[in-house]
Formats: sequence, C-alpha cells, structure tokens
Amino acid sequence: MYPILATFFLALCVLLERAIWWAAFMKKQRPSLQAQAREALGSGNFEQAWHLGNQCQDPYLRNLNEGIAHSRISMLAAMQLDATHWIEKSEARMWVLNTIITLAPLLGLFGTIVGLMGSFASLGDDQLAATKVTGGIAEALIATAAGICIAVLCLLPYNYFRKRISLLRGSLERWINHSELLVQSAKSHGYDLEAFAERLHSPQ
Repeated sequence: MYPILATFFLALCVLLERAIWWAAFMKKQRPSLQAQAREALGSGNFEQAWHLGNQCQDPYLRNLNEGIAHSRISMLAAMQLDATHWIEKSEARMWVLNTIITLAPLLGLFGTIVGLMGSFASLGDDQLAATKVTGGIAEALIATAAGICIAVLCLLPYNYFRKRISLLRGSLERWINHSELLVQSAKSHGYDLEAFAERLHSPQ
C-alpha cells in the first residue's frame, strides 16, 4: 500500500501546483488592455501597443511585445516562439499525472496478487486458516480499489487541464494571427513597424 499512497500524495502535489499555475495565469490576463493593444496595432500606434505590454504581466501582451521587438527579423516567428514557451509551461508535469493514471491500478493489482499469495500461504497452518484467508483477501482487494480510485481521481482533472491547454493553444494562435493581420493592415496605410522596432533597439 505504501507505493500506492506515495503515488496519491504525488498526484495531489502535482494537481495543486497545476491549479495554482492556471489561477496565476488567468489572473495576469487583462482583456481590456488586450483590446486596446489590438486597436493600437490596427491604427499604427505601435508605441502605445508596446507600452500597454510593459504595464502588466499579461501573457498575450508580452507575446505581442516579443513580436514587436523582433519585427525587424520576423514578428510572426518571435510570437510563435514565445507562445511555445507558454504552452510548455502549461504542460509542465502533466506527464506525471498521465503516468500515475496508468501506474496506480497496476500497483493496486500487484498489491492484490501479493496479498492473495500471502493469504493462501496460510492455508493449513491452523484452525483459523479460513478466517485468515478471507481477511487477507479483503485486505488485498483494497489495494486494487485504492489504485483504481487514484486513477479516476487523477483522470478527471487531467482531462480538464488537457482541455485548458488545448484552449490556450488555440487562443494564442488566434491572437498571433490577428496581431499579424492588424500589423499588415497598418503597414498598408503607411505605418512602419520595423522603424519603430529600430528605435527600440537604438541607443537613447
């Protein structure tokens, strides 16, 4: 039972850490500032969009600033690279939950087999052998039940977090594509993002 309990506490730690990370990620977002940044991009006011990103820790605005800062080379590539960084952070330690979902029932089954072997080994020892066997079988089956319960308890939040990761990936893709379209629209009206990026990197 000790390995099963160890997987249970490990799963609790990972679930708690992931819940805290997602709560912090959502708290950083500023939808109103995101809307202002999109409006500034579309109107060619790149400086305002840049300063909005520096006002807070919003992941989307920070992503936009990465694109603006590297627009002389490739705004799109810079934003995609930064988005990959956020996706990797959102997926951190998910492999642990996935492993526990598979491992916990197997540990439970292994514990049951070992328990049954010990129970049947006591047959013929004394008159209380039958009682020992039935009691041992009941205890052994608890291991299987515990393993399955842990797997189920991990599976539900695991699927929830996987869904959140999928939504984040789609949201970042839409943000990047929308930002690229807004910049191209501004460029078509004579605004030069590369010139603004050049000023950012030039000595003051």
